[in-house]
Amino acid sequence: MGKLVEGVWHDVWYDTKSSGGKFVREDAGFRDWVEDKADAKFQPESGRYHLYVSLACPWAHRTLIMRELKGLVEHIDVTVVSPDMLEHGWEFIEPEPLFGFTKLRQIYTQAKADYTGRVTVPVLWDKKTNTIVSNESSEILRMFNSAFNGLTGNHDDYYPQDLRSDIDEWNEFVYPNINNGVYKTGFATTQQAYEDAFDKLFAALDNVESHLAHQRYLVGEQITEADWRLFTTLIRFDAVYVGHFKCNLKRIADYPNIQGYMKELYQIEGVKETVSFEHIKRHYYFSHKNINPTQVVPKGPDLDLDSHHGRD
Repeated sequence: MGKLVEGVWHDVWYDTKSSGGKFVREDAGFRDWVEDKADAKFQPESGRYHLYVSLACPWAHRTLIMRELKGLVEHIDVTVVSPDMLEHGWEFIEPEPLFGFTKLRQIYTQAKADYTGRVTVPVLWDKKTNTIVSNESSEILRMFNSAFNGLTGNHDDYYPQDLRSDIDEWNEFVYPNINNGVYKTGFATTQQAYEDAFDKLFAALDNVESHLAHQRYLVGEQITEADWRLFTTLIRFDAVYVGHFKCNLKRIADYPNIQGYMKELYQIEGVKETVSFEHIKRHYYFSHKNINPTQVVPKGPDLDLDSHHGRD
């Protein structure tokens, strides 16, 4: 997981020495918006935007789900990177269609020749202005939720005005403790940093389990973006985070309410097609040689996600 420094690639891991063994995630470098406004630089148009994703990455997975749910598949095309992320960072399985590039970092330097920062997915590219709109998944999620409604006629709203404060509150709880919590646990390089993140992660999952005992979704009886932001971590948990990231106090299968909730979301039309356990397991176990130096990818587990979820 290298980075660009003034446009030059450096194969460097995260610096945990300066943070006492703790994993600290960098902020996204491109933060523009697609808006349905006459004076907007980036306006919603069919075929104008291209999405670069990894099927392994939970952050990119959010955007793929919203693209499906909001009817954007025929309007926003997608390129998937290889699950293997080694000394060159994210690479394409075959040259990507816009420029014939073989490495994702070339997309970043195409947008900004002297870019400094991590080369991450997802990336939303604008073909008209030849630049990156955004590489911040939470903001791409919201663009997909509403900016293209006039184009698609799909007005399903996963961030409704009357629920926004509750959604934001859940996002602010789930992100540091669960979404990023698994990474803070798995990438910790001291015992104390690991145990601190581990304890917060499972305390947060216990909180969610209790909440789902009396509520169908995180915010009442309606699926919102908060659910999809949590889902992409949950769906990877038993397959990867339990073993690879040492998040092994419990599995999601050991939380009956969370398990049923996760299976219900997985079974929504179009969602399971965005989930690739082949890419997920290959990426984590093969790419993180500092954690798994043998690069052996496990065959299991059998997750049984298509059976009845018990939440009718």
